[in-house]
Amino acid sequence: MSFPFPLPSRDNWPFLGALLLLCLLALAWQGPLVASVLALAGLLLHAVYFRDPPRAIPSQAGVVLSPADGRIVRIEKARDPYANRDALRISVIMSLFNLHANRASVDGVIRQVEYIPGQLLNTDLDTASRHHERNALVIESNGQLVTLVQVAGLIARRILCWVKPGDTLTRGQRYGLIRFGARVDVYLPPNAVPKVAPGDKVSATTTILATLNKA
Repeated sequence: MSFPFPLPSRDNWPFLGALLLLCLLALAWQGPLVASVLALAGLLLHAVYFRDPPRAIPSQAGVVLSPADGRIVRIEKARDPYANRDALRISVIMSLFNLHANRASVDGVIRQVEYIPGQLLNTDLDTASRHHERNALVIESNGQLVTLVQVAGLIARRILCWVKPGDTLTRGQRYGLIRFGARVDVYLPPNAVPKVAPGDKVSATTTILATLNKA
């Protein structure tokens, strides 16, 4: 069945159910109008924030897709601490108004999943990549490693990840989400060729971040 408005991901249905119940109680209570308006506004905002629309998946070989909606804030040579290698890092920052689902950038097998609780810092800061709450996936794709790091945001921090080492991912597949604003760091082989620039707006799955040279 198709819907004119993308439904929120299943992981957020309990929250929507609770907000809907709150709306019904506010209406049945016939209390102050502001209570009903606030409950309804919360329900609508939650539905908008966590909608989960289908995405067209590029078919080109050797490309790395954006794992998140947002804006490119940094492209630089860096050390990938999860795969212990030199890398090219592309960072995507998500605002409160971007979709919150994270999607696989490449086809491949997950070699490592590492969750690190951390401090509460602004996700714009470089230190956030090293000290903030985060979850990293190291994916082997055609003999090369691509690391995706979910970095939690400032509001209602909650990183969700539904995959584990040994799982096979396909590009565009949803593997987790970060609620209410966040950042995703993508670590690539040093010879990867960026196809975006700082300041560019990107969309999860549909935007090509970089191309990988043959290993």
